[in-house]
Amino acid sequence: MSEQPRIVVTVAPDGTVTAETVDILGERCLDWIAVLEDLVDGRVHDSAYTTDYTREQQTARQQQVNRDVDPA
Repeated sequence: MSEQPRIVVTVAPDGTVTAETVDILGERCLDWIAVLEDLVDGRVHDSAYTTDYTREQQTARQQQVNRDVDPA
């Protein structure tokens, strides 16, 4: 992680609120849904994973592969 983990919240002119986690890897981003719902006194309408969600899983797989290789 190069940046500090954060949540970017945007309020559109029509009152629609969107939020995106940045540098919060894997399933940890899901912990913030309830916090955001409480913050805006609303409920999540829909959600999607960002590339940060899979970044942790890929890193874990790469570490496993590296452990399986006998260093020369």
